[in-house]
Amino acid sequence: MSAHVVMVQGCTSDAGKSTVVAALCRWLWRRGVAVAPFKPQNMALNSAVTVDGGEIGRAQAVQAQAAGVPPHTDFNPVLLKPNSDTGAQVIVHGRPVGNMDAVGYHAYKRVAMEAVLASHERLVAAYAALVVEGAGSPAEINLRDRDIANMGYAEAVDCPVILVADIDRGGVFAHFVGTLALLSESERARVAGFVVNRFRGDIALLQPGLDWLERHTGKPVLGVLPYLHGLAIEAEDALPRDNERKAAARLRVAVPALPRISNHTDLDPLRLHPEVECLFVGPGETFPACDLVVIPGSKSTRADLAWLRAQGWDEAILRHVRYGGSVIGICGGMQMLGRAVHDPEGIEGPQGSSEGLGLLDLETTLAPAKQLHNVRGRLAGSDAPVSGYEIHCGISEGHGMSRPAVRLEDGRDDGARSADGRVVGTYLHGLFDRPEALAALLGGAGLAGPAPLDIHALREATLDRLADAVDAHMDTAALASLFGLPSC
Repeated sequence: MSAHVVMVQGCTSDAGKSTVVAALCRWLWRRGVAVAPFKPQNMALNSAVTVDGGEIGRAQAVQAQAAGVPPHTDFNPVLLKPNSDTGAQVIVHGRPVGNMDAVGYHAYKRVAMEAVLASHERLVAAYAALVVEGAGSPAEINLRDRDIANMGYAEAVDCPVILVADIDRGGVFAHFVGTLALLSESERARVAGFVVNRFRGDIALLQPGLDWLERHTGKPVLGVLPYLHGLAIEAEDALPRDNERKAAARLRVAVPALPRISNHTDLDPLRLHPEVECLFVGPGETFPACDLVVIPGSKSTRADLAWLRAQGWDEAILRHVRYGGSVIGICGGMQMLGRAVHDPEGIEGPQGSSEGLGLLDLETTLAPAKQLHNVRGRLAGSDAPVSGYEIHCGISEGHGMSRPAVRLEDGRDDGARSADGRVVGTYLHGLFDRPEALAALLGGAGLAGPAPLDIHALREATLDRLADAVDAHMDTAALASLFGLPSC
Protein backbone atom coordinates (compact mmCIF):
# COMPACT_ATOMS: atom_id res chain seq x y z
CA MET A 1 0.00 0.00 0.00
CA SER A 2 1.27 3.50 -0.84
CA ALA A 3 -0.88 6.41 0.26
CA HIS A 4 -2.12 9.28 -1.87
CA VAL A 5 -0.85 12.35 0.01
CA VAL A 6 -2.72 15.67 -0.08
CA MET A 7 -1.62 18.68 1.98
CA VAL A 8 -3.90 21.42 3.31
CA GLN A 9 -2.17 24.77 3.79
CA GLY A 10 -3.64 28.07 4.96
CA CYS A 11 -3.17 31.63 3.82
CA THR A 12 -3.08 32.64 7.50
CA SER A 13 -3.02 31.09 10.92
CA ASP A 14 -6.51 30.01 12.03
CA ALA A 15 -7.74 29.83 8.44
CA GLY A 16 -9.38 26.51 9.32
CA LYS A 17 -6.69 24.03 8.24
CA SER A 18 -7.23 21.73 11.22
CA THR A 19 -10.98 21.64 10.65
CA VAL A 20 -10.66 21.03 6.91
CA VAL A 21 -8.22 18.17 7.53
CA ALA A 22 -10.61 16.66 10.07
CA ALA A 23 -13.46 17.05 7.58
CA LEU A 24 -11.52 15.31 4.82
CA CYS A 25 -10.42 12.52 7.18
CA ARG A 26 -14.02 11.81 8.18
CA TRP A 27 -15.20 12.12 4.54
CA LEU A 28 -12.61 9.55 3.43
CA TRP A 29 -13.27 7.28 6.39
CA ARG A 30 -16.98 7.22 5.56
CA ARG A 31 -16.03 6.09 2.03
CA GLY A 32 -14.12 3.16 3.50
CA VAL A 33 -10.65 4.58 2.89
CA ALA A 34 -7.83 3.74 5.31
CA VAL A 35 -6.79 7.32 6.08
CA ALA A 36 -4.46 8.99 8.58
CA PRO A 37 -3.83 12.63 9.48
CA PHE A 38 -0.35 14.13 9.48
CA LYS A 39 1.11 17.42 10.65
CA PRO A 40 4.89 17.59 10.21
CA GLN A 41 5.37 20.39 12.73
CA ASN A 42 2.87 21.79 15.18
CA MET A 43 3.23 24.62 17.66
CA ALA A 44 0.58 24.23 20.33
CA LEU A 45 0.05 23.88 24.06
CA ASN A 46 -2.98 21.63 23.62
CA SER A 47 -1.64 18.10 23.36
CA ALA A 48 -2.71 14.47 23.68
CA VAL A 49 -1.16 11.18 24.76
CA THR A 50 -0.89 8.61 21.98
CA VAL A 51 -1.47 4.90 21.84
CA ASP A 52 2.31 4.39 21.71
CA GLY A 53 2.87 6.46 24.86
CA GLY A 54 4.03 9.74 23.34
CA GLU A 55 2.68 13.26 22.95
CA ILE A 56 1.21 14.99 19.88
CA GLY A 57 -0.84 18.10 19.17
CA ARG A 58 -4.47 17.88 20.27
CA ALA A 59 -5.69 18.72 16.76
CA GLN A 60 -4.04 15.58 15.38
CA ALA A 61 -5.79 13.47 18.02
CA VAL A 62 -9.10 14.97 16.83
CA GLN A 63 -8.18 14.24 13.22
CA ALA A 64 -7.30 10.68 14.20
CA GLN A 65 -10.76 10.35 15.72
CA ALA A 66 -12.19 11.62 12.43
CA ALA A 67 -10.16 8.98 10.57
CA GLY A 68 -11.28 6.22 12.94
CA VAL A 69 -7.75 5.41 14.13
CA PRO A 70 -6.02 5.75 17.52
CA PRO A 71 -3.66 8.74 17.79
CA HIS A 72 -0.02 7.89 17.11
CA THR A 73 3.20 9.88 17.46
CA ASP A 74 3.82 9.57 13.70
CA PHE A 75 0.77 11.79 13.10
CA ASN A 76 2.69 14.78 14.52
CA PRO A 77 6.42 13.97 14.61
CA VAL A 78 7.53 17.46 15.71
CA LEU A 79 5.62 19.36 18.40
CA LEU A 80 6.75 22.72 19.74
CA LYS A 81 5.32 23.75 23.12
CA PRO A 82 6.12 27.43 23.77
CA ASN A 83 7.38 28.22 27.28
CA SER A 84 8.28 31.86 26.57
CA ASP A 85 7.88 34.41 23.80
CA THR A 86 11.11 33.23 22.18
CA GLY A 87 11.56 29.59 23.24
CA ALA A 88 9.79 26.26 23.28
CA GLN A 89 10.09 22.68 24.41
CA VAL A 90 10.83 20.58 21.33
CA ILE A 91 9.13 17.17 21.20
CA VAL A 92 10.16 14.69 18.52
CA HIS A 93 8.28 11.44 17.96
CA GLY A 94 6.37 12.05 21.16
CA ARG A 95 9.33 12.69 23.49
CA PRO A 96 10.97 15.96 24.57
CA VAL A 97 14.48 16.52 23.25
CA GLY A 98 15.08 19.85 25.00
CA ASN A 99 14.21 23.53 25.19
CA MET A 100 15.34 25.69 22.27
CA ASP A 101 15.10 29.32 21.29
CA ALA A 102 14.17 30.29 17.73
CA VAL A 103 17.78 30.41 16.53
CA GLY A 104 18.62 27.07 18.10
CA TYR A 105 15.56 25.40 16.63
CA HIS A 106 16.31 26.81 13.16
CA ALA A 107 19.68 25.06 13.30
CA TYR A 108 17.95 21.87 14.51
CA LYS A 109 15.50 21.78 11.59
CA ARG A 110 17.65 19.44 9.51
CA VAL A 111 17.35 16.82 12.27
CA ALA A 112 13.64 17.58 12.65
CA MET A 113 13.10 17.07 8.92
CA GLU A 114 14.63 13.61 9.18
CA ALA A 115 12.06 12.76 11.85
CA VAL A 116 9.26 14.17 9.67
CA LEU A 117 10.25 12.12 6.65
CA ALA A 118 10.69 8.95 8.72
CA SER A 119 7.12 9.30 10.00
CA HIS A 120 5.90 10.10 6.49
CA GLU A 121 7.45 6.92 5.10
CA ARG A 122 5.87 4.75 7.77
CA LEU A 123 2.43 6.29 7.22
CA VAL A 124 2.37 6.11 3.43
CA ALA A 125 3.26 2.42 3.72
CA ALA A 126 0.43 1.74 6.17
CA TYR A 127 -2.49 3.82 4.81
CA ALA A 128 -4.25 4.46 1.51
CA ALA A 129 -4.58 8.20 2.09
CA LEU A 130 -2.67 10.79 4.09
CA VAL A 131 -4.26 14.19 4.77
CA VAL A 132 -1.51 16.59 5.80
CA GLU A 133 -1.92 19.88 7.66
CA GLY A 134 0.48 22.76 7.20
CA ALA A 135 1.36 25.30 9.87
CA GLY A 136 0.76 29.03 9.70
CA SER A 137 1.17 30.15 6.09
CA PRO A 138 3.51 29.04 3.29
CA ALA A 139 3.96 32.74 2.43
CA GLU A 140 5.94 33.50 5.60
CA ILE A 141 9.08 34.15 3.59
CA ASN A 142 11.22 34.71 6.68
CA LEU A 143 10.63 31.05 7.58
CA ARG A 144 11.19 29.53 4.13
CA ASP A 145 14.78 28.47 4.76
CA ARG A 146 14.81 24.84 5.99
CA ASP A 147 11.00 24.83 6.12
CA ILE A 148 9.56 21.53 7.31
CA ALA A 149 5.99 22.64 7.99
CA ASN A 150 4.60 23.78 4.63
CA MET A 151 6.05 23.83 1.13
CA GLY A 152 9.39 22.46 2.33
CA TYR A 153 7.61 19.23 3.21
CA ALA A 154 5.35 19.30 0.13
CA GLU A 155 8.35 19.71 -2.17
CA ALA A 156 10.27 16.95 -0.39
CA VAL A 157 7.47 14.39 -0.81
CA ASP A 158 6.03 15.84 -4.05
CA CYS A 159 2.39 16.16 -3.00
CA PRO A 160 -0.44 18.44 -4.17
CA VAL A 161 -1.59 21.29 -1.93
CA ILE A 162 -5.05 22.68 -1.20
CA LEU A 163 -4.94 26.31 -0.10
CA VAL A 164 -7.52 27.48 2.49
CA ALA A 165 -8.51 31.05 3.37
CA ASP A 166 -10.95 32.38 5.95
CA ILE A 167 -13.44 34.73 4.26
CA ASP A 168 -14.77 35.81 7.67
CA ARG A 169 -11.53 37.77 8.15
CA GLY A 170 -12.06 39.73 4.93
CA GLY A 171 -9.73 40.04 1.97
CA VAL A 172 -10.07 36.43 0.92
CA PHE A 173 -9.06 37.00 -2.73
CA ALA A 174 -6.03 39.02 -1.67
CA HIS A 175 -5.09 36.15 0.65
CA PHE A 176 -5.14 33.64 -2.20
CA VAL A 177 -3.45 35.80 -4.82
CA GLY A 178 -0.88 37.24 -2.42
CA THR A 179 0.05 33.80 -1.13
CA LEU A 180 0.55 32.47 -4.65
CA ALA A 181 2.67 35.49 -5.51
CA LEU A 182 5.09 34.71 -2.69
CA LEU A 183 5.57 31.07 -3.68
CA SER A 184 8.23 29.76 -6.00
CA GLU A 185 7.25 28.54 -9.46
CA SER A 186 7.38 24.88 -8.44
CA GLU A 187 5.38 25.58 -5.27
CA ARG A 188 2.68 27.44 -7.21
CA ALA A 189 2.46 24.52 -9.63
CA ARG A 190 1.60 22.06 -6.84
CA VAL A 191 -1.37 24.15 -5.57
CA ALA A 192 -4.31 22.05 -6.78
CA GLY A 193 -7.01 24.54 -5.84
CA PHE A 194 -8.61 26.80 -3.29
CA VAL A 195 -11.10 26.35 -0.46
CA VAL A 196 -12.98 29.36 0.89
CA ASN A 197 -13.79 28.75 4.54
CA ARG A 198 -16.39 30.21 6.95
CA PHE A 199 -18.65 31.77 4.32
CA ARG A 200 -22.01 33.19 5.32
CA GLY A 201 -24.41 34.81 2.90
CA ASP A 202 -25.68 34.29 -0.63
CA ILE A 203 -23.19 32.31 -2.71
CA ALA A 204 -24.49 34.08 -5.83
CA LEU A 205 -22.96 37.33 -4.58
CA LEU A 206 -19.59 35.60 -4.15
CA GLN A 207 -19.62 33.81 -7.51
CA PRO A 208 -18.20 36.68 -9.63
CA GLY A 209 -15.18 36.80 -7.33
CA LEU A 210 -14.71 33.04 -7.55
CA ASP A 211 -14.90 33.18 -11.34
CA TRP A 212 -12.29 35.97 -11.40
CA LEU A 213 -10.01 34.01 -9.06
CA GLU A 214 -10.10 30.96 -11.32
CA ARG A 215 -9.43 33.05 -14.45
CA HIS A 216 -6.65 35.05 -12.80
CA THR A 217 -4.78 32.09 -11.27
CA GLY A 218 -5.75 29.24 -13.58
CA LYS A 219 -6.61 27.17 -10.53
CA PRO A 220 -10.01 25.83 -9.47
CA VAL A 221 -12.06 26.72 -6.42
CA LEU A 222 -12.61 23.31 -4.85
CA GLY A 223 -15.29 24.49 -2.45
CA VAL A 224 -16.88 27.21 -0.37
CA LEU A 225 -17.47 25.86 3.14
CA PRO A 226 -20.16 27.60 5.18
CA TYR A 227 -19.68 29.09 8.62
CA LEU A 228 -20.78 26.17 10.77
CA HIS A 229 -22.08 27.29 14.14
CA GLY A 230 -21.97 25.14 17.24
CA LEU A 231 -19.10 22.88 16.28
CA ALA A 232 -17.90 20.77 19.20
CA ILE A 233 -14.35 20.35 17.97
CA GLU A 234 -11.24 20.77 20.09
CA ALA A 235 -9.13 23.82 19.29
CA GLU A 236 -5.56 23.39 18.14
CA ASP A 237 -4.35 26.13 20.47
CA ALA A 238 -6.27 29.42 20.43
CA LEU A 239 -8.72 30.17 23.22
CA PRO A 240 -12.40 30.53 22.29
CA ARG A 241 -12.91 33.89 20.61
CA ASP A 242 -15.83 35.03 22.74
CA ASN A 243 -17.27 34.32 26.17
CA GLU A 244 -20.80 33.10 25.58
CA ARG A 245 -23.40 34.42 28.02
CA LYS A 246 -26.25 31.95 28.47
CA ALA A 247 -29.69 33.00 29.62
CA ALA A 248 -30.44 29.44 30.81
CA ALA A 249 -27.23 29.10 32.83
CA ARG A 250 -27.61 27.88 36.41
CA LEU A 251 -23.88 27.70 37.20
CA ARG A 252 -21.08 30.13 36.43
CA VAL A 253 -17.48 28.94 35.96
CA ALA A 254 -14.50 31.30 35.82
CA VAL A 255 -11.23 30.21 34.19
CA PRO A 256 -8.04 32.32 34.41
CA ALA A 257 -6.71 32.69 30.85
CA LEU A 258 -3.10 32.02 31.84
CA PRO A 259 -0.40 33.24 29.41
CA ARG A 260 0.92 29.68 28.98
CA ILE A 261 -2.42 27.91 29.36
CA SER A 262 -2.26 24.32 28.13
CA ASN A 263 -4.96 21.81 27.26
CA HIS A 264 -7.76 24.33 27.69
CA THR A 265 -9.83 21.83 25.71
CA ASP A 266 -10.41 20.26 29.14
CA LEU A 267 -13.01 23.02 29.54
CA ASP A 268 -15.01 22.17 26.39
CA PRO A 269 -17.69 20.16 28.24
CA LEU A 270 -18.27 23.16 30.53
CA ARG A 271 -18.36 25.64 27.63
CA LEU A 272 -20.83 23.48 25.72
CA HIS A 273 -23.11 22.59 28.63
CA PRO A 274 -26.46 24.40 28.23
CA GLU A 275 -26.72 25.17 31.95
CA VAL A 276 -23.14 26.36 32.47
CA GLU A 277 -21.70 29.78 31.72
CA CYS A 278 -17.94 29.32 31.32
CA LEU A 279 -15.94 32.56 31.26
CA PHE A 280 -12.25 32.85 30.38
CA VAL A 281 -10.94 35.80 32.37
CA GLY A 282 -8.24 37.79 30.60
CA PRO A 283 -5.53 40.17 31.81
CA GLY A 284 -6.74 43.38 33.39
CA GLU A 285 -10.26 42.05 33.90
CA THR A 286 -11.97 41.89 37.28
CA PHE A 287 -12.32 38.31 38.42
CA PRO A 288 -16.08 37.66 38.29
CA ALA A 289 -18.37 36.29 40.95
CA CYS A 290 -18.90 32.63 40.18
CA ASP A 291 -19.79 29.23 41.60
CA LEU A 292 -16.69 27.37 40.40
CA VAL A 293 -13.14 28.42 39.54
CA VAL A 294 -11.18 26.08 37.30
CA ILE A 295 -7.43 26.70 37.15
CA PRO A 296 -6.26 24.96 33.96
CA GLY A 297 -2.98 23.43 32.96
CA SER A 298 0.12 25.53 32.31
CA LYS A 299 3.36 25.02 30.38
CA SER A 300 5.13 27.37 32.84
CA THR A 301 3.46 26.88 36.21
CA ARG A 302 5.61 29.22 38.31
CA ALA A 303 5.53 32.02 35.73
CA ASP A 304 1.76 31.71 35.33
CA LEU A 305 1.30 31.63 39.11
CA ALA A 306 3.27 34.88 39.37
CA TRP A 307 1.13 36.35 36.59
CA LEU A 308 -2.06 35.28 38.37
CA ARG A 309 -0.82 37.05 41.50
CA ALA A 310 0.06 40.17 39.53
CA GLN A 311 -3.57 40.32 38.40
CA GLY A 312 -4.72 40.13 42.03
CA TRP A 313 -6.60 36.96 41.25
CA ASP A 314 -4.93 34.94 44.01
CA GLU A 315 -6.80 37.05 46.55
CA ALA A 316 -10.01 36.77 44.52
CA ILE A 317 -9.74 32.95 44.45
CA LEU A 318 -9.00 32.72 48.18
CA ARG A 319 -11.95 35.01 48.89
CA HIS A 320 -14.13 32.86 46.61
CA VAL A 321 -13.25 29.79 48.71
CA ARG A 322 -13.84 31.60 52.03
CA TYR A 323 -17.34 32.46 50.89
CA GLY A 324 -18.17 28.85 49.99
CA GLY A 325 -17.12 28.63 46.34
CA SER A 326 -15.52 25.60 44.70
CA VAL A 327 -12.16 25.32 42.93
CA ILE A 328 -10.79 22.64 40.62
CA GLY A 329 -7.14 22.69 39.55
CA ILE A 330 -6.02 20.55 36.61
CA CYS A 331 -2.34 19.62 36.19
CA GLY A 332 -0.46 22.92 36.57
CA GLY A 333 -3.60 24.30 38.17
CA MET A 334 -3.40 21.62 40.86
CA GLN A 335 0.27 22.48 41.43
CA MET A 336 -0.72 26.13 41.99
CA LEU A 337 -3.29 25.07 44.60
CA GLY A 338 -0.59 23.50 46.79
CA ARG A 339 1.80 25.09 49.27
CA ALA A 340 4.73 25.45 46.88
CA VAL A 341 6.11 24.63 43.41
CA HIS A 342 9.85 23.88 43.20
CA ASP A 343 11.90 23.87 40.00
CA PRO A 344 15.44 23.04 41.16
CA GLU A 345 16.67 22.10 37.66
CA GLY A 346 15.05 24.94 35.71
CA ILE A 347 12.69 22.61 33.83
CA GLU A 348 10.13 25.32 33.00
CA GLY A 349 12.17 28.47 33.57
CA PRO A 350 14.65 29.91 36.05
CA GLN A 351 15.60 27.65 38.95
CA GLY A 352 13.78 28.39 42.18
CA SER A 353 10.59 27.94 44.18
CA SER A 354 7.25 29.71 44.29
CA GLU A 355 4.70 29.86 47.06
CA GLY A 356 1.40 28.29 46.04
CA LEU A 357 -2.15 29.31 46.93
CA GLY A 358 -2.09 26.96 49.94
CA LEU A 359 -5.55 25.50 49.34
CA LEU A 360 -4.25 21.92 49.20
CA ASP A 361 -1.69 20.35 51.54
CA LEU A 362 0.87 19.32 48.92
CA GLU A 363 4.07 20.51 47.28
CA THR A 364 5.28 19.89 43.73
CA THR A 365 8.83 19.41 42.47
CA LEU A 366 9.38 19.62 38.72
CA ALA A 367 11.57 16.85 37.28
CA PRO A 368 13.02 16.15 33.81
CA ALA A 369 11.06 12.95 33.14
CA LYS A 370 7.65 13.76 31.64
CA GLN A 371 4.76 11.57 32.74
CA LEU A 372 2.62 10.48 29.75
CA HIS A 373 -0.27 8.13 30.50
CA ASN A 374 -3.75 7.38 29.21
CA VAL A 375 -5.73 6.50 32.32
CA ARG A 376 -9.13 5.44 33.58
CA GLY A 377 -10.56 5.41 37.06
CA ARG A 378 -13.29 6.74 39.31
CA LEU A 379 -13.82 10.00 41.09
CA ALA A 380 -13.18 9.58 44.79
CA GLY A 381 -16.33 10.41 46.69
CA SER A 382 -18.88 9.95 43.90
CA ASP A 383 -17.43 6.80 42.28
CA ALA A 384 -18.30 8.26 38.85
CA PRO A 385 -16.19 6.78 36.03
CA VAL A 386 -13.55 9.09 34.60
CA SER A 387 -10.99 8.75 31.82
CA GLY A 388 -8.31 10.99 30.40
CA TYR A 389 -4.58 11.44 30.18
CA GLU A 390 -1.60 12.73 32.14
CA ILE A 391 1.04 15.06 30.67
CA HIS A 392 3.24 16.59 33.36
CA CYS A 393 6.77 16.92 34.71
CA GLY A 394 5.77 17.50 38.31
CA ILE A 395 5.85 15.11 41.24
CA SER A 396 3.37 16.18 43.92
CA GLU A 397 3.58 14.98 47.51
CA GLY A 398 1.97 15.85 50.82
CA HIS A 399 -0.62 14.86 53.42
CA GLY A 400 -3.39 16.28 51.26
CA MET A 401 -2.88 13.46 48.78
CA SER A 402 -4.07 10.94 51.35
CA ARG A 403 -7.49 12.21 50.31
CA PRO A 404 -7.18 11.67 46.50
CA ALA A 405 -9.35 13.16 43.80
CA VAL A 406 -9.29 10.10 41.53
CA ARG A 407 -8.63 6.42 42.09
CA LEU A 408 -7.06 5.01 38.93
CA GLU A 409 -7.55 1.52 37.54
CA ASP A 410 -3.78 0.95 37.54
CA GLY A 411 -3.86 1.07 41.36
CA ARG A 412 -2.54 4.63 41.74
CA ASP A 413 -4.29 7.47 43.48
CA ASP A 414 -4.29 10.85 41.78
CA GLY A 415 -4.57 14.37 43.11
CA ALA A 416 -6.07 15.69 46.32
CA ARG A 417 -9.27 17.06 47.83
CA SER A 418 -9.84 19.40 50.72
CA ALA A 419 -11.64 18.03 53.76
CA ASP A 420 -14.92 19.69 52.73
CA GLY A 421 -14.52 18.59 49.09
CA ARG A 422 -14.78 22.12 47.71
CA VAL A 423 -11.16 22.25 46.50
CA VAL A 424 -10.04 19.52 44.12
CA GLY A 425 -6.73 19.05 42.33
CA THR A 426 -5.88 16.41 39.71
CA TYR A 427 -3.32 15.65 37.02
CA LEU A 428 -6.09 14.17 34.87
CA HIS A 429 -6.77 16.02 31.61
CA GLY A 430 -10.20 15.16 30.22
CA LEU A 431 -11.64 15.31 33.73
CA PHE A 432 -15.06 16.50 32.50
CA ASP A 433 -15.33 14.32 29.40
CA ARG A 434 -17.30 11.39 30.83
CA PRO A 435 -20.97 12.32 31.32
CA GLU A 436 -21.11 10.75 34.79
CA ALA A 437 -17.98 12.58 35.99
CA LEU A 438 -19.23 15.87 34.54
CA ALA A 439 -22.55 15.52 36.35
CA ALA A 440 -20.83 14.65 39.64
CA LEU A 441 -18.40 17.57 39.44
CA LEU A 442 -21.11 20.06 38.48
CA GLY A 443 -23.26 18.73 41.30
CA GLY A 444 -20.39 19.22 43.73
CA ALA A 445 -20.13 22.84 42.59
CA GLY A 446 -23.81 23.46 43.25
CA LEU A 447 -25.66 22.53 40.05
CA ALA A 448 -28.35 20.14 41.21
CA GLY A 449 -29.58 17.65 38.61
CA PRO A 450 -27.53 18.96 35.67
CA ALA A 451 -28.69 18.12 32.17
CA PRO A 452 -26.68 15.24 30.67
CA LEU A 453 -23.94 16.06 28.18
CA ASP A 454 -21.82 13.54 26.27
CA ILE A 455 -18.86 15.41 24.77
CA HIS A 456 -17.67 12.36 22.82
CA ALA A 457 -21.05 12.05 21.10
CA LEU A 458 -21.04 15.80 20.37
CA ARG A 459 -17.59 15.56 18.81
CA GLU A 460 -18.64 12.60 16.68
CA ALA A 461 -21.69 14.52 15.50
CA THR A 462 -19.46 17.50 14.66
CA LEU A 463 -17.12 15.35 12.58
CA ASP A 464 -20.08 13.97 10.67
CA ARG A 465 -21.35 17.53 10.08
CA LEU A 466 -17.96 18.44 8.66
CA ALA A 467 -18.02 15.45 6.29
CA ASP A 468 -21.56 16.38 5.28
CA ALA A 469 -20.28 19.88 4.46
CA VAL A 470 -17.60 18.36 2.21
CA ASP A 471 -20.28 16.41 0.34
CA ALA A 472 -22.55 19.43 0.03
CA HIS A 473 -20.11 22.27 -0.66
CA MET A 474 -16.92 20.87 -2.21
CA ASP A 475 -16.04 19.40 -5.58
CA THR A 476 -16.02 15.77 -4.50
CA ALA A 477 -15.06 14.55 -7.97
CA ALA A 478 -11.91 16.67 -7.81
CA LEU A 479 -11.20 15.43 -4.28
CA ALA A 480 -11.68 11.84 -5.37
CA SER A 481 -9.17 12.39 -8.16
CA LEU A 482 -6.60 13.89 -5.74
CA PHE A 483 -6.97 10.87 -3.43
CA GLY A 484 -7.00 8.30 -6.24
CA LEU A 485 -10.60 7.26 -5.66
CA PRO A 486 -13.39 6.40 -8.09
CA SER A 487 -15.34 9.51 -9.07
CA CYS A 488 -18.12 10.42 -6.62
